[in-house]
Amino acid sequence: MSSRSSDAAIDEIVESCSGDLRGAVRALLLVNERLEAELAELYAAAAHQSLTERGGNVLH
Repeated sequence: MSSRSSDAAIDEIVESCSGDLRGAVRALLLVNERLEAELAELYAAAAHQSLTERGGNVLH
């Protein structure tokens, strides 16, 4: 993301929080937590799929 588009995105986020910088940071932290949880679920699903494809035998 270029600096110009980053600045525009930041301005949009702050504006969506009525100029409240703490609110904007809080919103970004919540979105980040959600994305991290989704990523953890995807990793778990991929690991499960990998075990299933190998017949569930993790030693061989």
